[in-house]
Amino acid sequence: MGSFSIWHWLIVLVIVLLVFGTKKLRNIGSDLGGAVKGFKDGMKEGDSGAAADAPQQKIVNGQTIDGEAREKVDNGRS
Repeated sequence: MGSFSIWHWLIVLVIVLLVFGTKKLRNIGSDLGGAVKGFKDGMKEGDSGAAADAPQQKIVNGQTIDGEAREKVDNGRS
């Protein structure tokens, strides 16, 4: 009762093909592939965006100092 033999898996595959058909299985496969690709792209964008948005930390004498880099804005005042 441990694992199934190759014949068991072939019979299961034939039954699945008969029930769903090859076209529906192909559509499911392409949809699943697109979802995985979108997930990977989202993870890459999230990692690059998180690194840019994270505040910088500086350690001075064993103490952590949190800070943000801000851009100097010139309002036209002299």
